[in-house]
Amino acid sequence: MSAEKKEYLLVDENGQGKPDKPWIFRTYAGHTNAKASNELYRKNLSKGQTGLSIAFDLPTQCGYSSDHEVSRPEIGKVGVPINSLEDFRILFDQIPIEEMNTSMTINGTSMWLLSLYVALAEERGVPLEKLNGTTQNDLIKEYLARGTYIYPPKESMKIIVDMYEYCLHNIPKWNPSNICSYHLQEAGATPVQELSFALATAIAVLDAIKERNCFTADEFEQCVGRISFFVNAGIRFVEEMCKMRAFTEMWEEITKERYGVKTAKYRVFRYGVQVNSLGLTEEQPENNAWRILIESLGVTLSRNARCRALQLPAWNEALSLPRPWDQQWSLRLQQVLAYETDLLEYPDIFEGSKVIESKVKALKEEAKLEIQKIIDMGGALVAIENGYMKSQLVKSQTERLSKINSNELVIVGKNKWTDGIKSPLMTDSDGGIFKVDPKSAEQTLNVLAEAKSRRNADLAKKSIEDLKKAAKEGKNLMPFSIACAKALVTTGEWADALREVYGEYNPPTGVDGQKLFLSDDKVSTVRSKVEAFTKANGHRPKIVVGKPGLDGHSNGAEMIAVSAKHSGFDVIYSGIRLSPEEIVQSAVEENANVIGLSILSGSHKEIVKQLFDELAHYKAKIPVVIGGIIPESDFDELKKMGIREIFTPKDYDLMSIMEKIIDIVSVEPAFA
Repeated sequence: MSAEKKEYLLVDENGQGKPDKPWIFRTYAGHTNAKASNELYRKNLSKGQTGLSIAFDLPTQCGYSSDHEVSRPEIGKVGVPINSLEDFRILFDQIPIEEMNTSMTINGTSMWLLSLYVALAEERGVPLEKLNGTTQNDLIKEYLARGTYIYPPKESMKIIVDMYEYCLHNIPKWNPSNICSYHLQEAGATPVQELSFALATAIAVLDAIKERNCFTADEFEQCVGRISFFVNAGIRFVEEMCKMRAFTEMWEEITKERYGVKTAKYRVFRYGVQVNSLGLTEEQPENNAWRILIESLGVTLSRNARCRALQLPAWNEALSLPRPWDQQWSLRLQQVLAYETDLLEYPDIFEGSKVIESKVKALKEEAKLEIQKIIDMGGALVAIENGYMKSQLVKSQTERLSKINSNELVIVGKNKWTDGIKSPLMTDSDGGIFKVDPKSAEQTLNVLAEAKSRRNADLAKKSIEDLKKAAKEGKNLMPFSIACAKALVTTGEWADALREVYGEYNPPTGVDGQKLFLSDDKVSTVRSKVEAFTKANGHRPKIVVGKPGLDGHSNGAEMIAVSAKHSGFDVIYSGIRLSPEEIVQSAVEENANVIGLSILSGSHKEIVKQLFDELAHYKAKIPVVIGGIIPESDFDELKKMGIREIFTPKDYDLMSIMEKIIDIVSVEPAFA
């Protein structure tokens, strides 16, 4: 090997070229039921996946057992349903959890899922110090973007600190929480907002831990070292790479200067990634494969800011859950990048770049100002309660959509170069999409019923009462949660016990005061139709924008609410997790002219049926439109049920959507 070659290679102590180890390869997976998900995990591991990233269904995320009325339409739709320890026994069958790096995308019920994992390990005789992984457990971003929160901010933070205290002393390799800015970008966050909001959240967690005063100085440093992050990498990969370099530098500064962490390894910014799903298109979905590859470069090219774990969406995630083949394709992309290229053989190839240094510096300066603004108002929890951070995200998302609508921001195949040959990837018998078999929910319900029937009912009841008592007394809840897990207490029972003590929380929607930056002919056309309706009927058209079920992805609903206001509608939008009954009742009481539903969880058919049953109960004839990730194969059935118009991610033109809605309202005046 030449001296020049050696100079630019990573070398070992003998001077021989030795590439870095690759990051952890993951696919975000879970569906149908525990048995089906276990089979999927074992197949993915056999294909070269090196870690597990578990997706839970919405009832599990929101603290409901599968047999709860609100759960029925959602069982197994966007992840695996977990009701009790029995489901974890099935989920991890033949999987050596002591050898796994297991990431759980779970927040409101994070303590419960970790308790089940601990109970399973102890049942198997696995020493807890061998468990390695992460519970996401970032409730602040849930209030802002994802919506699977349960308890108020103060109580949620208390649960997070409980987990840090327990894990450091019992599961030292576990990351009790994972500061997740992924969903912030999905909700419209700019790089500066992703930096500042995520780091402000981390500061809130560490400040709460210090306030608890449960660690020695050395233990606190170890605790800082267990803070991990989960970020988003968008299509502007140079900017995204600079964002990651800014993250690493700012975390070094915060841990060293604010918290006095002396040990260098505890100041390292450790992060995992899923690249951006927001930019994936329903139109010409084959283009998404290249988007995913380019987004991967932003978190792998720079060695000094390279991710520790990477999971990639599939090319068809704007259409449905990915199939096993789609996930395999995403996994192969990672493997080609890591093993076929020479990416891992060199030091940081951007070191010394004036362009990169300048961009990183600018991002850091802006992010520091934003962090200080949040700290000055009382910290991240206050910025949640007063609606500041949420309103800023809605504003950023509104600006982004305005740019797409005006073609200032080009999305290939969506608003430019829209003509294309139909993708051969969509010609399979399944149409290129995955659908959960509705009958699979019965297996989940049977496992739940069987577990409840054979458990010691008195022990389960006592465990729940002990948990409530500990919550009232302010004790660390982890030991009591683990006792509940071992007693086969269910997800809903655990969550309800804490709901009884802590209550539930409804954060601000962030919609008030927002506006679109559109003023073209389309806007004028829609507004003139709205004015014509107003003149003819003596009032403005009124729309109820409803987020039914447990799906917390509210970005689309928020943008429709803002667009409707921009068009001249009166808008009623109350946030997420509404029942069909609540939506219809609101529409009847408010004399609404149209109901707009937003559903992304795949439960649209079940929820639409419930909603029309409620309309029939009230003898109300109110037109209903729906938007979300809805396969075209379901259109006919939904329209036969009574849906007037269906909008999917390809319907990005907000004024075209509003024009269709005002046309429906004008032709079919509602009455209740």
